[in-house]
Amino acid sequence: MEERMIGDIVTGIYKTGKYIGEITDIRPMHYLVKVKAVLKHPQQGDLHHPKDADVQFFHERRALAFNEQTNIPKKMVKPFDGDIPDYQESLKNALTELREELMQLNTPWAEQSLSNLSRLEADYFPNK
Repeated sequence: MEERMIGDIVTGIYKTGKYIGEITDIRPMHYLVKVKAVLKHPQQGDLHHPKDADVQFFHERRALAFNEQTNIPKKMVKPFDGDIPDYQESLKNALTELREELMQLNTPWAEQSLSNLSRLEADYFPNK
């Protein structure tokens, strides 16, 4: 696996979200990545019981914030080549894409996820 360098622009998967970011530190098993854009909004609910609404606690999963730093396992980091989209626009697009996927499903998990996304959207974009 090719080693990345501090300052490299990469994509990384954190939990179930996918982001574009900049490597700010290199650790033995992870890269510390500063988030610049959202490619895929995290799935809602319990990560250990995906797509199941009948769980003890149905988690509301926020996207990582602009410039938030997170450790991403090295194997989940890939080079990114292209223009980095505006964070707010990328978040809006990722949220819309997830909502459209969920609306195709007629399951309790999808309904609960859509409810979470509505609350998150109101929080992300309060002046909408």
